[in-house]
Amino acid sequence: MSLKKEAIDLLKKLIKTQSFSGEEQRTALVISQWFSDRDIAFQSIKNNIWAVNKYYDASKPTLLLNSHHDTVKPNKGYTNDPLDAFEKDGKLFGLGSNDAGGCLVSLMAIFAHFYQQENLKYNLLLVASAEEETSGENSLRGILKELPIFEVAIVGEPTKMQMAVAEKGLLVLDGKSIGEPGHAAHGLGINSIYQAMEDITWIKEYQFSKKSEVLGAVKMTVTQINAGSQHNVIPAETSFVVDVRVTDAYNNQEVLEIIQKNTVCDIQARSTRHNSSAIPLEHPIIKAGVKLGLTTYGSATLSDQACLSCPSVKMGPGDTLRSHAANEFIFLEEIEEGIEIYIKLLNDVIL
Repeated sequence: MSLKKEAIDLLKKLIKTQSFSGEEQRTALVISQWFSDRDIAFQSIKNNIWAVNKYYDASKPTLLLNSHHDTVKPNKGYTNDPLDAFEKDGKLFGLGSNDAGGCLVSLMAIFAHFYQQENLKYNLLLVASAEEETSGENSLRGILKELPIFEVAIVGEPTKMQMAVAEKGLLVLDGKSIGEPGHAAHGLGINSIYQAMEDITWIKEYQFSKKSEVLGAVKMTVTQINAGSQHNVIPAETSFVVDVRVTDAYNNQEVLEIIQKNTVCDIQARSTRHNSSAIPLEHPIIKAGVKLGLTTYGSATLSDQACLSCPSVKMGPGDTLRSHAANEFIFLEEIEEGIEIYIKLLNDVIL
């Protein structure tokens, strides 16, 4: 059976098996069975499944191949059954087909291709991870301490098989303005909305001094505001949410401190762990990809790269613009191309 057919057959099984983030038990069983059917030794914790090549050699560097098998819940725009994997016009439809099922099955196919090869230049570690869509505690981040040490990673996300050499980090900030209530007719009290507006205006207009060569500027966007209980009462409290996309020119803690220093409201980060990630353009895996004709770019979307401390590149079949969209699909030829490029890249790179 060809690698392409194996990958597509597996992807159809995964699509037909519900795997909302945090509920991936059944797709974990599908993946485990796939490994067992091919006599590939594997381990698992909390719906994360991983394996290393048969002739693993601890004296050699290790390359992580990672993608996730959880999905978001289908949106209301679906006209297809999201769990019905069907082909039409060269496309395979179904929830998770593009994000990131096509990437995962392509990486699993090439891992099986290399699994029994002796004298590989480096080890391969494959991880099919859970809870990526929600950045959950039982995601890749939660099992890193259990995995063999690895020096570099390929994170499978839909990039049209181009190389995302940098990825923006994420800060979600909760702002709170505390005023003093009073009757609107008298104008007494301290209006928490006006106080919040001063900070929101600063957030809108502020430009961070450092810009990333690949990712550009840090971007801040106020996305939610909540205030007031009735028309004639000056609101005592206003809350707002800020979405901050951080570049590799800063770490999240630095950005948070700059914002807090320049604002009046109480502003707290829900988490600072989703830092930006980047890989040097002179890294062997990037040089090998460029030699194959692949392009490099900076990605605005977040992935499991955020939890990795080693150099990593995000690349995989599919198109990020289809992710989380209604009637999600991936082109069958994208999976075939992905497998071919992955194999050429792994054959060419020297770590």
